[in-house]
Amino acid sequence: MAAAAARTRDRDPAPALWSPARPRPLPRPRSRARQTPPRPVPGDSCGPSCGDARRPQAASPSGPTVEMPSSVTALGQARSSGPGMAPSACCCSPAAVQRRLPILAWLPSYSLQWLKMDFVAGLSVGLTAIPQALAYAEVAGLPPQYGLYSAFMGCFVYFFLGTSRDVTLGPTAIMSLLVSFYTFHEPAYAVLLAFLSGCIQLAMGLLRLGFLLDFISYPVIKGFTSAAAVTIGFGQIKNLLGLQNIPRPFFLQVYHTFLRIAETSVGDAVLGLVCMLLLLVLKLMRDHVPPVHPEMPPGVRLSRGLVWAATTARNALVVSFAALVAYSFEVTGYQPFILTGETAEGLPPVRIPPFSVTTANGTISFTKMVQDMGAGLAVVPLMGLLESIAVAKAFASQNNYRIDANQELLAIGLTNMLGSLVSSYPVTGSFGRTAVNAQSGVCTPAGGLVTGVLVLLSLDYLTSLFYYIPKSALAAVIIMAVAPLFDTKIFRTLWRVKRLDLLPLCVTFLLCFWEVQYGILAGALVSLLMLLHSAARPETKVSEGPVLVLQPASGLSFPAAEALREEILSRALEVSPPRCLVLECTHVCSIDYTVVLGLGELLQDFQKQGVALAFVGLQVPVLRVLLSADLKGFQYFSTLEEAEKHLRQEPGTQPYNIREDSILDQKVALLKA
Repeated sequence: MAAAAARTRDRDPAPALWSPARPRPLPRPRSRARQTPPRPVPGDSCGPSCGDARRPQAASPSGPTVEMPSSVTALGQARSSGPGMAPSACCCSPAAVQRRLPILAWLPSYSLQWLKMDFVAGLSVGLTAIPQALAYAEVAGLPPQYGLYSAFMGCFVYFFLGTSRDVTLGPTAIMSLLVSFYTFHEPAYAVLLAFLSGCIQLAMGLLRLGFLLDFISYPVIKGFTSAAAVTIGFGQIKNLLGLQNIPRPFFLQVYHTFLRIAETSVGDAVLGLVCMLLLLVLKLMRDHVPPVHPEMPPGVRLSRGLVWAATTARNALVVSFAALVAYSFEVTGYQPFILTGETAEGLPPVRIPPFSVTTANGTISFTKMVQDMGAGLAVVPLMGLLESIAVAKAFASQNNYRIDANQELLAIGLTNMLGSLVSSYPVTGSFGRTAVNAQSGVCTPAGGLVTGVLVLLSLDYLTSLFYYIPKSALAAVIIMAVAPLFDTKIFRTLWRVKRLDLLPLCVTFLLCFWEVQYGILAGALVSLLMLLHSAARPETKVSEGPVLVLQPASGLSFPAAEALREEILSRALEVSPPRCLVLECTHVCSIDYTVVLGLGELLQDFQKQGVALAFVGLQVPVLRVLLSADLKGFQYFSTLEEAEKHLRQEPGTQPYNIREDSILDQKVALLKA
């Protein structure tokens, strides 16, 4: 009996992979030489090593100085709250506080060089954020000032709570589209939606429910973003052509736009196309500007730095150019463009979100407002989290640092909650502005402070100038911003890699033109059904020979029990004569009680037919469950060769549970393992 138990431990590699008694090795400390230095500002002659040269040094009591960690390392240290953390860590310990306030990780080592780089990056993002905020308010169906109200709170909150140095929070095209669907173009609904979305997102972060986003597959995300790009882009055609009184539902919008194409305003169309062309040229210049090197002549560095600045702030330049053209016509007394019009001046008042709305027909209660928003209370927070975390992970991977997804949930949730106090609508991470932030050489989330201050200054001093911005120019900014969201390559890629994944993508893409929530829900359900089908009908590999060998290609769970039973019966017992069978379970890591019952019935069927069913490659958890079930006739072997020899009745080979009294010892040995 002891020998059988020992053989069980010797033949199964599972205890070597999972052993509570064996301590996990501690991670090696990372070498200081391998840390990623701060990125240089484009146009800076200092070079990559300048930040290291100017970085403050912390004096060690023992003598030599120790280099402070870079922003990348500091943010990465603040991120982790996973398995690597000690289980006994208190929620009020310094490490736990640093995880909740990542600013404490990088602020002590903040340097003058980082300040310079963060200032340039924040300025670049701010010049992009202001015109985009005005444009996205149009997408959301709200007055233009609400775009600016939504553009600054995330900058300040993320400064304290963010774990990515690159991410910028604010209004985006997709969130603006969702807001227009669920708030009926009413600012009170939009602000309340921001508050409730923030509460939901904050609760998900505190409960560590970020894993729920994993159930939305990549094809579903791509289908939604591609449909959103088409919806948003086509929705701006009316502004680009100067058409008015076009209904907002997508299909009606398409119909009426083509029906009234003859009413196109020549001035708006020409200005809009010129703005689109300028934005495209400046973007191509930005993509092809060679990097600046310290050995270049000062004149070359200066010229390339100016080109970089102009192309990075292309949205602000083009909108300013269009406003100047419109103002010039206004002075002459003739205005060929449709202008943005009056924008509320000054900073937004700080007040609680509207929990009721008074209209000419009476007061709409909080309950009625929630019912009116309906599915938006689930779609908006989930898509906001999905977009923000996807952006953060993409740039963290690109720039070699890590983020804490649950901490990102807290940051975005608190941003929306506090933003609702200043009349913000729901915001999330912006891919376009985050790209500008990263390309500008940002070192820490402090760059967001500059962006936030710039937006506040524009609200306080520049709102009177926004009157002259033509809507066709803002439409050009939106169209050029959402064009990259439509990924034509994904269709070709999925056709080549796995064509079945085109099904959830196409379902999501098509239904999103009807209702966004239906498209996302239908795509997620199709993906889930595909996942359940693979679990319920796992592939099996069958080897014919003297003994029939059947190997499930994946785990076994209760939906697969009946399919496995039918496969075994059809191949081993419903043939003449009945055949012995070996079930090779190398890929089976867990089973449930339904599968155990099915295997017990199979063992009885095999015994009635006078043939044997043997098991090979059982992992420790699976073997423990099967032994605990005390299945009659259960026998297992360490190798396939031993099983085949035994089933061919060759001497010298016996199953490991040949005697009933050995089962207890085997159970004890497995529990010790």
